[in-house]
Amino acid sequence: MISMVNEMKKKKNSIPEDVLPIFENILGKYKDEHGPNLIGFKYFQPEWDDEFCQALGKNLTMEQRFRLYETQGGCNGAGADKERKAFALEYSHLDLDERMALFSETFNRWKPVLNDDNTMTLTFKCSHGYYARVKEGKFSSPPPHVEGYFERCAGGRLYELQKALGIKLRIKSVDISPLFADVNNPVVFTFEIVE
Repeated sequence: MISMVNEMKKKKNSIPEDVLPIFENILGKYKDEHGPNLIGFKYFQPEWDDEFCQALGKNLTMEQRFRLYETQGGCNGAGADKERKAFALEYSHLDLDERMALFSETFNRWKPVLNDDNTMTLTFKCSHGYYARVKEGKFSSPPPHVEGYFERCAGGRLYELQKALGIKLRIKSVDISPLFADVNNPVVFTFEIVE
């Protein structure tokens, strides 16, 4: 989340300066508690992660969060980037729907659906983050600002799809309504195809 705070400080993201101390305080609190190794700590403690997500939902607009998560999404750069870039180059001559099907087969991943309105939709259930907390019994119903967990996840899926498909995407929506029926239900991400 350190990189997220650094991203918030960039003027292009239009995050009000009076909001930044909220996130800096969360980082400071956990840095004091966990020591200097926190800077390089990739997989954060659930309580920090939860507090940070709650603060994002409470203090930033959906649009602000989407723009931040497009560069700071979950699992960005978590491996396989070489393979994704090679895949994008090798299959750039194929139509997007063909690349999407081949991506799903090649990487043994989920397949987004190409929509008529220049968007793609992905139904997704992450194996960590929010769903890991559900398995641990942390949540029996969605907490306030639960969308933050999934917006971050949408950013990670956006990153992966952009690399593998050789296209530019933006997060258009994150539909968490299935969670209100059952906290184990997957959510639906919609991405706008920019280029």
